[in-house]
Amino acid sequence: MADMDRKLRDFVGAKTAKTFADVLAIETVGELLRHYPRRYLKKGELTPFDELEVGDQATVNGRVKKVTVRSLDTKAEIPLTDVQKWTRRKTLTKVVVTDGRHDLELAFFNQPWLATKLTPGTAALFWGEVTMFRDIMQLKAPGTEILDDEDLTEAEIERRARPFRPLYPATAKLPTATIERSIKIVLDNLGEELDDPVPELIRRKEKLLGLVEALQKVHLPDTEKDISEAQNRFRFEEALVMQTILAQRRAVTDALKAAARPRMSGGLLDEFDKRLPFSLTAGQAEVGEEIFADLERPHPMHRLLQGEVGSGKTVVALRAMLSVVDNGGQAVLLAPTEVLATQHHKTLIRMLGDLAEQGMLGGAEHATKVGLLTGSLNAAARRTAMLDAASGAAGIVVGTHALLEDKVQFADLGLVVVDEQHRFGVEQRAALSAKSGENTPHVLVMTATPIPRTVAMTVFGDLSVSTLTELPAGRSPIQSSVVPAKQRPDWLGRAWERVREEVGKGHQAYVVCPRIGDDVKNAADEEGDLADGDDALDERSEKTQARPPISVMQVAEALGEILGDLRVAILHGRLPAEEKDAVMTRFAAGEIDVLIATTVIEVGVDVPNASTMVIMDADRFGISQLHQLRGRVGRGKVPGLCLLVTDLWDGTKSYGRLAAVASTTDGFELSRIDLETRREGDVLGVAQSGKRSSLKLLSVLRDEDLIFTARHVAQSLVSIDAELADYPALRAFVRSALETESTEYLEKT
Repeated sequence: MADMDRKLRDFVGAKTAKTFADVLAIETVGELLRHYPRRYLKKGELTPFDELEVGDQATVNGRVKKVTVRSLDTKAEIPLTDVQKWTRRKTLTKVVVTDGRHDLELAFFNQPWLATKLTPGTAALFWGEVTMFRDIMQLKAPGTEILDDEDLTEAEIERRARPFRPLYPATAKLPTATIERSIKIVLDNLGEELDDPVPELIRRKEKLLGLVEALQKVHLPDTEKDISEAQNRFRFEEALVMQTILAQRRAVTDALKAAARPRMSGGLLDEFDKRLPFSLTAGQAEVGEEIFADLERPHPMHRLLQGEVGSGKTVVALRAMLSVVDNGGQAVLLAPTEVLATQHHKTLIRMLGDLAEQGMLGGAEHATKVGLLTGSLNAAARRTAMLDAASGAAGIVVGTHALLEDKVQFADLGLVVVDEQHRFGVEQRAALSAKSGENTPHVLVMTATPIPRTVAMTVFGDLSVSTLTELPAGRSPIQSSVVPAKQRPDWLGRAWERVREEVGKGHQAYVVCPRIGDDVKNAADEEGDLADGDDALDERSEKTQARPPISVMQVAEALGEILGDLRVAILHGRLPAEEKDAVMTRFAAGEIDVLIATTVIEVGVDVPNASTMVIMDADRFGISQLHQLRGRVGRGKVPGLCLLVTDLWDGTKSYGRLAAVASTTDGFELSRIDLETRREGDVLGVAQSGKRSSLKLLSVLRDEDLIFTARHVAQSLVSIDAELADYPALRAFVRSALETESTEYLEKT
């Protein structure tokens, strides 16, 4: 791949190469040629403006409808016949372009001469950031290229005459035309043969273009078939590289040693099953058997357990932990926050009863001890918890990141259960694994965020996947409604009346806010309690709303007047651990009527008497997160009510997302809707980290069949030769992908 590794400056010159490096982090020929067109402009076709979204860096083809030039000093309009006299003075040239149905406005400062070029009827390319001003769509700091300009070189005429013009992801400093010219120069000087990362045998079987032909057709297509074939080849290439990385990782995992933990008869697990006050669902029983089969192997289990909010994942995980304890091992439950760790600890003790009272008066014969280790424990409690873990006295240990510290040791760590996988990286999992000596512990990952099959194959590709779809008997239905506070302020008043009515019936309510205090940071920044990328805020909503998200403190002050006679408390991640624990204990005991909280209550909090949830500024949350939050009500015999409060008006994109949440409680359906409306970087979890997704053409949502095929191909290649010695080009591409920061999302698995 020598040609693809050559520096870009050898082809386009040092100045242009530096711009590519500074703006797009592109330094080599290969990086440039894999900067694929975002879309194609068919000759003579105008761009539909209604497809543009605020915040996009867009390139459009439009026809000039109107042009005016105004002096910024006198505010007077300048006759178009006089614009040449104003070249050294401050002017505003306003151009209105149309696609035949909609208009787009562009403002050019101090470029009055453009009025002589962009005359009405002229077709041109325009690029810039899409913005809204006074309900008029505009391009910010626009650039332009006149399509019917006659004063052109022969090469430029040839470039513009092509049937399809590629439009690239671009910026103001590096417009699509510059990228197009640079790629044409590189392609004209590229070697006729390149090392292809997709082996020839696979290309023939899957009917894929070779690398050189595909590069020509993706950048310089003559037909729509050229575009389709080239894109399909590069989608497969991306899928193959990704699945090869995951297949190699699975091979490494399968080669590790783990202590087999077969299910024992007559032990703690059997005693727990006898005492269960309910029958396991068919799904819980089936997934339990899958996990027990994994635990019997002398290689570490790596399994993802996904299930709806309230589907009973905790029971499944606890049964796995008890099986390991029966084998003389220990199990760890790792939670992302102290509130959730404490809640899990109480839940396990409640579920086990005297089976969690080893060494205590009244403890059961097969009892164990359930320890808790978090960063805020006092010195004495921390010392006791660490001693119980190191000695093996605690068969189960629940904790947060505090469990990862070097000084925390275990007697025989057999199973690590990770709650909400996306909050922990591979390094943190490895830190726990290192505490188990020569044997690697089994790992069970839990998430309440439903994951489509394609995402599971892509992001969690080295884990086996189990899914719980049934809800246990006894769960109550949840009714959800959108409350447009500005459009219908009386509805907001009615929402607080409903809270008061539910409290009057003896029930309790949550009020959830996006942030804690009065600064403009959101709850994710303040607490670290939100997922890193799974529920990105809707960009258009965030950019077009003037005020910052409402806070716990603001709502608490307002509700002091509205619900002043009720018992109201606040809960957020900045409170001391003892205070957080005390608030949750009081709420669970029914001593608090209304709990005003951030997303710290998003997962794991279980108060069956809580019947109502009001989510303020609900449009500031993602669909999956709203579904998670809503799952905190309706957990008992009382039907749940969730009110999604927003300042948005019906008809906006973000309002539509809220309406989708209100329309169904099917988490898998909501997950599909959520992922369809988000960017690939959000899906893969790289958007909020500032990293770019390494996927350029492949869509993990759309290309399911292709990913599935690539997965089988990768597994076959790696099973025969894990080091890919017979496929040096693929091996080099995989190594390159692993070395780039853009594949950090893979480390999330």
